[in-house]
Formats: sequence, C-alpha cells, structure tokens
Amino acid sequence: MPETYHPPPFFRNPHLQTIYPTLLRRVGGVVYKRERIDTPDEDFLDLDWIRRGAKKLLIISHGLEGDTQRAYVKGMARAARQRNYDILAWNFRGCSGVPNLRPRLYHSGSDDDLDTVIRHVFAHYDYHEVRLVGFSMGGNISLVYLGRRGEKVDSRIKGCAVFSVPGNLADCSRALARPENRVYMKRFLQLLHAKVKAGQAAFPELINDRDYHLIRDFYDFDNRYTAPLHGFKNAEDYWRQCSSARFIPGIRVPTLLVSARDDPFLGPGCYPFREAAANPCFHLETPAHGGHVGFVSFNRQKLYWSEKRALDFFAGPGV
Repeated sequence: MPETYHPPPFFRNPHLQTIYPTLLRRVGGVVYKRERIDTPDEDFLDLDWIRRGAKKLLIISHGLEGDTQRAYVKGMARAARQRNYDILAWNFRGCSGVPNLRPRLYHSGSDDDLDTVIRHVFAHYDYHEVRLVGFSMGGNISLVYLGRRGEKVDSRIKGCAVFSVPGNLADCSRALARPENRVYMKRFLQLLHAKVKAGQAAFPELINDRDYHLIRDFYDFDNRYTAPLHGFKNAEDYWRQCSSARFIPGIRVPTLLVSARDDPFLGPGCYPFREAAANPCFHLETPAHGGHVGFVSFNRQKLYWSEKRALDFFAGPGV
C-alpha cells in the first residue's frame, strides 16, 4: 500500500491547508517557454513548456481561475523535471493574461481544449510517453477527457494523477455555498467578474455584468454565464453533463484520484468509491487531511506530498 498523507504539526486544519500554499508557497527555478497554438474554433491556447530533450512528457492542467504560474503547478513541474520529464503546463482560455477571441469561457467539461493540446503534442513533438496531472477543475477536465474517449485514448498516454477533484459539480457547488466557505466563494466570484468584464468589452451583445453583485454562488454564475455560453440548458444541466464521476467507468488508462476527506470544496458525491471499486484502471485515495490542493509538506527537497505521490504512481508497475 502507498504511504498516505500525514500533515505537519499544526496543519490538520483544512482551511490552513487550502490557503497556506496559495499565499505563502514560493517555487523557484521554474522557467517556461511559451507557445501559442490555434484551436479548431479559431481561437488560441497558450502553452508553457520546460523542454530538456526527455522522451517522456507531463501535461499539467490547473484549477479554476488558476494559471501556469500557480505554486501547485510550478511545484509539480519542478518535481517532474527532477524525474527526467519534459513539462507542458497549459493555460485555460482567458487565463494566460491575454483575452481570448471567442465568446466562451473555460469550464469543467472543457476537454476539447485538452484534446487540442494533446493532438498538438503528438503532431509536433516526439514523446514516447505522456502522462497527465490535473488539479481541481483541471483534474475534472482530465478525467472527462479520458473517460469520454475510453479505448480510443492514444496509447502513448500512459497514466493520469489528479487531486482535489470536484467530480460531482452539484455537490461541489452546494459545499462552496455553505456559510463557512463564503471567503472562497467571494474570491472566485471576484476573479470571474474580471473574465465577464473582458467578455463584455469584446461581445457586449452576448455578455454583460449588469447586477453582477446579486450573484451569490456558482448556481447563479453558471446559470447566467457558463450554461448559456456553452450550450447547456441551465446550471443543473451543465453540472450533470460535466461532472467527471459519470465518466470514470470509461477510463482505460491507469489513473489516480486523491481527494482529502476534509476538503472544504467537495461534497459527498465528489468521492467516487463505487466507481473506483468497479474500474481496475481507476485508483481512489482519500487521506483524512490535505484540504483543497494542499497536501503541505516541509522537507529538504521542497516537495509537497502530492508531487511525490503523483510521480511515484507513474513510476509504479503498468503506469
């Protein structure tokens, strides 16, 4: 059995686990080279590379309102580089610091953009092995990508590890709407407001922020913006279609999901025990502590537990 996560002293609080890495973790020595690629709908994606001539590649997908500069992305990139991987960390639409060209946002089911990234890699680079890592929303997108394609996933994709995944979007939305999580909800809505304003400037006939202050939770936001912009009937339809738990039965690539049981963002449906029991390719670990994309560790290597766990999983048999 793999070693589970044991938090350092004073880090059993899930909110400290969640907030500390965002505010205080610094990851040095990670320098990217950016590549911009076209998407099939005449938009673009910005990819950030670390290339050292390795034959294996790690593709990293960030979380909601994140980007490739986040400490959890750079920490994973640094750890993977030490294990002789090249790294591709990609920015979701609108997350690279430059407004996108089409009237759409990224969302939890944006596996078409991940597919564009992976197709680009296989068309232009010579990697024998590719593995995926995703955090939070990026983990959900990674699972949707693998589960939707099943046996059709390129054989060069050898494994996937995801952390703190909102696999049931309805449950996640309800969890974040709880009073004790209002600080997170308020922050997400502030960040998303900037995306709405950028969309309004480019597409005023489709997007506006009138009475945005009345939006209180993801139900309000997804009902007003995410669903209509991306072809869903409403927030519930979006949540149902894009929750990764429903795609787990189709996954045929060795995949690890780690979500802490004290994650303040996740509801009961985000822990897919039944799906894990039914799919030998899918491995679920639920340590007692870790918060949301936390798993803080202090050591000479400056590795967080999640980084070591992902890379150890990839080094295991059959991955």
